[in-house]
Amino acid sequence: MYLGIDLGTSGVKVCLMRPDGTVSETATAPLATSHPFDGASEQDCLSWWDACSTAVQSLPSALRHQVRAIGLSGQMHGAVLLDGQGQPVRPVMLWNDARATKESADMIAAEPEAGEIAGIAPMAGFTAPKLLWLARHEPKAHARIAHILLPKDYLGLRLHGGYVTDPTDAAGTSWLDQRTRQWSEKICAVSATDPAWLPEIAYGTEVAGELRTDAALALGLPAGIPVAVGGGDIAAGAVGIGAIGAGDGFISLGTSGQLFVTTPDYRPNTDNLIHAYAHTVPGLWFQMAAMLNGARPMAWLANLLGRPIADLLAEAEVAEAGPIFLPYLTGERTPHGDSTIRAGFSGLGETTTPGGLMRAVVEAIAFTLADASDALRRAGTEPGTLLAIGGGTKSDFLMQTIATVMDCRIGRSGASGVGPALGAARLACVAESGRAMRDVMTKPEVARWFEPQSADKDQLQARLAGFRALYPALRGVQAAGRWT
Repeated sequence: MYLGIDLGTSGVKVCLMRPDGTVSETATAPLATSHPFDGASEQDCLSWWDACSTAVQSLPSALRHQVRAIGLSGQMHGAVLLDGQGQPVRPVMLWNDARATKESADMIAAEPEAGEIAGIAPMAGFTAPKLLWLARHEPKAHARIAHILLPKDYLGLRLHGGYVTDPTDAAGTSWLDQRTRQWSEKICAVSATDPAWLPEIAYGTEVAGELRTDAALALGLPAGIPVAVGGGDIAAGAVGIGAIGAGDGFISLGTSGQLFVTTPDYRPNTDNLIHAYAHTVPGLWFQMAAMLNGARPMAWLANLLGRPIADLLAEAEVAEAGPIFLPYLTGERTPHGDSTIRAGFSGLGETTTPGGLMRAVVEAIAFTLADASDALRRAGTEPGTLLAIGGGTKSDFLMQTIATVMDCRIGRSGASGVGPALGAARLACVAESGRAMRDVMTKPEVARWFEPQSADKDQLQARLAGFRALYPALRGVQAAGRWT
């Protein structure tokens, strides 16, 4: 057995994979996020280890003792700041934390080539601007830093005791020189970062260390088994779904959303806010459009209304098209690069129903993917038939709407619920066995294909035009101070 551990935003998911590449068991433990002020998003890294222990220990004991290696995946961009004893300096500022907006702009002004070096210009959610913010606003905490890790790599530290990351998570910091796959002294200099704080970079298929005795006891696993470096969640998801060849692409619909295409070389395109990152697999890169909100607005609306998501989705399918929704609860990256924009409905009326609100939310998620697809096309990449992973793929209505809006055939992957965790397990298998990545892949299972529906296309395209017109209008209202 091979164990994949995926540290998400809402929970830690673990996956046991058989040597033939098929999934044996999965388990999940929840995580909580705090928002100390608008735009701030934080988690306690100590809670990650607790959730990891809970999830792993919930797997059958007999299977846990058959684990031959561990692989890691995790949410990207989070600033895990540790002191000289490896203890956290402060809570982790997450990928959707927007406090460092000014610092991002200041970094670009100080180093105009930052986007070309790092694959995309610095944005508030990335790790490097957070360090500059910390130096300005929490200098005492900044002075205590001895090590910086990415979220999954903190779990790695607890497992094997080393400070190691992979190329994809390194790319997500803004500190990585993508062409050399080494830390950029230029970007470190403009972000108040000592390069000595940064971890070693190794491919996701390499062994980072062996499982420590104390960690083995906490998890109920054999001590001394290898722990693979693993990958940032989007790259691990690519491995899980089989997107490890040039042109392979997929959609991820989790808390955040991504449209991902593997490339054989480095293709930066900062004008279209496309992320051009090193893959966790040797010799590959990828282009990605990144949406901060993904399928999250569906859960947000359900929580707001105190209704089950499934019930609201059922009502949405039969509701008349009404309001238009901008889903930017935590700002947006592709295509706007706007960390301060917030969500909003337009066209609410006396006859608006909860189902109508959910219909607008579903359409908005599809519209953001249409914007993402257009941005990739402008960057020279034409998305073709796509698979989809993530919790949002459970909704047939959402999947069908996306296929029609994007005018693209989309398949729900059989690994949609465990993509990054399965990818982490595959990386562990390669690290332990020395087998080629292609040899540990199973053919991606497609649970269902969704074809564009011509009957709905014209109406959805008209509403997409309204969606795109709404952004500058809302942006203007917010800038004028009339939106809070």
